[in-house]
Amino acid sequence: MIVLTNGTIATPEEMLTGFDLVIDGSHIASVDRAGTTGAVGNEIVDVGGAFVLPGLIDVHSDYIEHMAAPRPTSMMDFTFALREAERELISHGITTMYHSLSIYDYTEFSHLPIRSVENTRKLIDVIDRTHASEHFIHHRFHARFEIDNVNRVEELREYIREGKVHLLSFMDHTPGQGQYRNLEIYRETLKGYRNLSDDEVDRVIAHSQGREKLTVETLRSLAREARACGIAVASHDDDSVEKLDLISDFDASISEFPITLEVALAARSRGLHTVAGAPNILLGGSHSGNLSAAEAILADAVDVLCSDYYPAALLKAVFVMHRQHGRPLHEMVRLVTHNPAAAVQVDDHVGSLTPGKRADVVVVDVLDDQSPAVARAYVAGAHVYSAAYRR
Repeated sequence: MIVLTNGTIATPEEMLTGFDLVIDGSHIASVDRAGTTGAVGNEIVDVGGAFVLPGLIDVHSDYIEHMAAPRPTSMMDFTFALREAERELISHGITTMYHSLSIYDYTEFSHLPIRSVENTRKLIDVIDRTHASEHFIHHRFHARFEIDNVNRVEELREYIREGKVHLLSFMDHTPGQGQYRNLEIYRETLKGYRNLSDDEVDRVIAHSQGREKLTVETLRSLAREARACGIAVASHDDDSVEKLDLISDFDASISEFPITLEVALAARSRGLHTVAGAPNILLGGSHSGNLSAAEAILADAVDVLCSDYYPAALLKAVFVMHRQHGRPLHEMVRLVTHNPAAAVQVDDHVGSLTPGKRADVVVVDVLDDQSPAVARAYVAGAHVYSAAYRR
């Protein structure tokens, strides 16, 4: 057995000092009073006063797309890209990643070859193969499906039936609602991607707003098929209570990136898990002018944080909310461990340092500038990462 001693252990209810975390094989064996587990035959690891946390669970990140295609026309080998990505992810304490791959038919922004039908399928297959091959962390597939993608519905059904989807979200990036409800922000964002005149932007907006969308019955059917396979269903960029009514009809259990505090609170009151981006906290607000993640957490309107596009933000945001906003550390740790596990329906075996659960554990030091840094990481009980800063 491995005994992590001399640390502060995060449980869902509190931060424990004077206790040891005991790992037996691939699972948590116990949380015992310090020194009560014998040293004979066991590996005793003194963590030097560091924090001992469950491995972080990231339910929404498109980071793998950037690793696979660091430039729009520079495509790396996908297996190599995934291996390099997980080296970085484990260094940020992320032990389970739901890679968020977009399945879309058309975009008003610059086309990314990584999101083509062929490349999406290849990347999904690479993620799926990690389950039976060498890997640092647990890789999962979060299917982000645009609702104007009327031509790839059967492709999504195939992924679901093959057991390759672990989370499904429905997205609508039509300008004038959702993330882009503010058309002026949409205009500036679009111009950042393409050199367009105002008249050309007007035509782009009209074209996007006039595109055919999937029927409610088709969306309901996809959600029903996903739920039958034990896959959680999420809605994206909810901007009204009426939209919450609609997604409730699909039995969606997650509201990703609600646009306003009012909508986030309404989603929580309905029992939905609400997700916000950790970069939002580090930046002091939304880059789209929408909900402030810190404000929402303080109002108990958000219960899950994801890295979105910047994995380093996840652990850092936990400590920012604790140190700068006064929220209890164990509650902030829940936002990136227990709560996302519950949202995607895997909290029976991961997400907390509870005896019997899988031993995904990270040891976190705090540097001189108060930044958190992962010193050690265990995934399913295996010691997969160590790092130390020099002084």
